Parts: sequence; structure tokens; C-alpha cells
Amino acid sequence: MTSFVDRVNLQVIAGKGGNGCVSVHREKFKPLGGPDGGNGGHGGDVVFVVDPNVHTLLDFHFQTRLQGGNGKHGQGSNRDGANGESIRVSVPNGTVIYSEGEILADLTGNGTEVTVAQGGRGGRGNRALVSSKRKVPGFAELGESGDELAVTLELKSVADVGLVGFPSAGKSSLIAAMSAARPKIADYPFTTLTPNLGVVSAGETTYTIADVPGLIPGAAAGKGLGLEFLRHIERCAVLAHVVDCANLESDRDPVSDIDALEHELTEYGGLADRPRIIVLNKIDLPDGRELADYVRGDLEKYGWPVYAVSAVSREGLKELNFAFAKEVVEYREAQPPIEATRAVIRPAAVDDSGFNVKKVKPAFDGDVEFIVTGNKPERWIRQTNFENEEAVGYLADRLAALGVEDALVKQGAVPGSFVRIAEHEFEWQPTDPNIIATVAPRGTDARFEISDRKGADERLAERRERRAEVLERVAQEEEARGKRRKR
Repeated sequence: MTSFVDRVNLQVIAGKGGNGCVSVHREKFKPLGGPDGGNGGHGGDVVFVVDPNVHTLLDFHFQTRLQGGNGKHGQGSNRDGANGESIRVSVPNGTVIYSEGEILADLTGNGTEVTVAQGGRGGRGNRALVSSKRKVPGFAELGESGDELAVTLELKSVADVGLVGFPSAGKSSLIAAMSAARPKIADYPFTTLTPNLGVVSAGETTYTIADVPGLIPGAAAGKGLGLEFLRHIERCAVLAHVVDCANLESDRDPVSDIDALEHELTEYGGLADRPRIIVLNKIDLPDGRELADYVRGDLEKYGWPVYAVSAVSREGLKELNFAFAKEVVEYREAQPPIEATRAVIRPAAVDDSGFNVKKVKPAFDGDVEFIVTGNKPERWIRQTNFENEEAVGYLADRLAALGVEDALVKQGAVPGSFVRIAEHEFEWQPTDPNIIATVAPRGTDARFEISDRKGADERLAERRERRAEVLERVAQEEEARGKRRKR
């Protein structure tokens, strides 16, 4: 079984932020020490980084779940929780990260890194929630969950020259003769089951060369091994057609081989602009040298350089080496210069409220719902402990200050309307500016003491009754229509 893995599916989970702490300083002779609850620590990130010592995705074949550390909870005496440990995942150069079919990152260049999953924020303790209205908050924020997503890692080898050809064309022998690479070489087809990389020097130019498993007609459509490894020549600056001139099959010749290879490369797509070089291999054999001389004139129609070589006797390899180096240098010089990444600051627009209110009407219910979306409202919902009345009151104040209440009024919301933010649905009651939250004991909110309105349970029960009535009426109408049809 081969140890080369170039495509894996992973579950990436960032760490959860720690909860803030609710605490009041207690010390002898200091009865009013004030709040001292610390903040929760942030969750750990999941970062992918290019490591030159890693050449395959084999490790992820056995470890398909990557998770950052969770942040610690805050504590009393102004002690903040520790941040969760971020994990740095080493991947080979040329790794592409996909999520839901979209490219998240294309990692090329040693040391390149990207944060795929960001850890959740830690909740603020009651020390950080002190305001002029709340001298001693009786609540704290909850920590946020980290990002969780399924990703696919796909390795596309980074090489300057790519060797393509039919099985047993001598690609592995050629890369072994030109570099220090030692791929498997045998006298049967499909000896190469994994891409091989080698480093070659030609004068002052150093470049990398790669060979992929042999291509056969239909490889671009999934036949053979070609579709699995054609991606490894996408980044190559030069493509070399390696042709077996000592092939004894009567239905094949160098011209038809090159036509078949070009057809597969065209079907795969994205390689039309790469320069080509034709390599006539195995001229150390009498039949090979004779056939190379015979077809050289026929190969002129392509307009590509043609080199006759032997990987065994090394004849012609020096000229081929410098030809590869020349094409690689020209390709590198044609590329735009690499500029340092500049930080771009894009301030939010002045009229950007950061949220949106949408009015919807359910299909089987007469009640109108209002859905609030936006990063801030949804994040505040996740940070709120709904078992604490004061925390819910603080959430209402934040939403009102953001302008959510004004937007609800403009959309036609009335007291008691159902409002949904993220996964929470509740009845909306406008914030009364005359009620001061600090007059209530810690952990409570005076707005919950209002008893001149129906409770949430009663409202939801009435809503279910109305929905049942609608469904019953629809069933009766269907039954009546059925009876009329029978008549």
C-alpha cells in the first residue's frame, strides 16, 4: 500500500471561549469591595502552515479531526481565564484547502500560513460590565463557540518541469538520471504510483522536476491513474512529453502518443499556455535511435524543441538539462514581482447599522415574525445567559442602543410580537426608559416584574391553538371538496 496521500477530508473545530465570572470582592472591613469577576479566555485557533519537511498528507489519513483548545473560565479576584491552545498544522507546499466546494486558501511557499478556524471569544466577567447604571452587575457573558467546518486538503505538487507520458516511457529513469531522486523503476507498466520530485542544477539555475503516473487515453475522464495525479502538473512551468522510442507495439508511434497526451491535457484544461518540450527517450537501443531519427521531421509540426536522450547511457541529458533551465528562467522572469502584503484598513460605512430586520409570515399561522440578522445581535445572543434576568435585560439594552427596536417599529412590530435572533425566539417588549435596572437586586431585572401582559408560555399556547384551528379548517375544506367530487 502506498504511503503517498494527496487528498483528505478533515473536520476542523476551533476552541470554545471560556465564560466570564460573576464575583464580588469580599474582604474583612470591606463590605463593598465591588465586582472582581475575570474574563474568560479565548478559544484556540486552527492554523495551517507550509512545512518544507512535509511532503504528503499521510498524517491526516489517520487523524481526520483537528480541534483547538478551549479557553478557561474567568475567576474571582480579577483573574482572567487562560486562552485555549492554538494548533499549528504542518502541510506540504502546494496544499489547497477547500470548504463546500470553494477555495479557502492556496498555500505555496515555505512558512505560508492561514487560520482556517478561529477560536471563540471569551465572555466578559462582571468586572468588565460595570457601567454608570450597573455598579455591581450580577451576570457575566458566556464564551462563544469556535468555528467548525469540514474542509478538504488537496496537494498539488510545486515543480518547475513536469514529465508526462505513457506508462513505461522512462519518466522515472529520466528523473533518476537527472537528479538525486530514486523512484521505483521496473520493466512493467504503472510502476510509478505516486508523483516523484527531484532537484536539478544547470549552471547557476536550480529547478525541480516531477513525474506523474503514466497517462492513458481517457485519463482526464477518470480512466487509469491520470485523473488522480494530473493536478500535480498544474503548477509546472514547463511540460515535457517523454516518448518511448523503443516501443514494440505496432499500433503506437511517437506522433500518435503526443497527440493522445495533448488530447488528455486539453480535456483536463488550464495547461494550454505552458511551453512544451519533446523528449525522445531510449535512444541507447538500436531501434530507439533509428525511430527517433525517423520521426524527428514529423515532430516539427508542433513547433516545440525536440531532444533525443537516453536515461541509461545519459546521452543528450546535458543539453536537455540546460533546455529545461532556459524555459524555467524565462517563465520566472515573465511572472510579476512578488510584492509584500499590505494591510488594508476598510472602516465601516457611517450608516452601516450592522444588522437587518426582516418581516415574515408563517404559512400556517396568522402571527407575523420578525427575524433579526447581523454579526453583533447574533453574537450577543450567544453570549447571553437566559437563565439570568439581569443578563437578558442587559441584552435588551444593547439591542435598543444598536437600533434594533427602532427598526422593529418601522417594520410594524408591536409589543408582544415574536422576534427571532439566531436560534432564539422571544416576545418583544419595548425598553422602558423610565425603569432603572440598578434598583433591582443583582441577578434580576425590574422589567420582568411587569405583570400586565401575558406570559411567554400563555402566548405560545395561544399560538399553537390558532395553528391547530387553521389546520383543522384546512382539513375540513379538503374533506368537503372530496365529497363534492364524489357527487
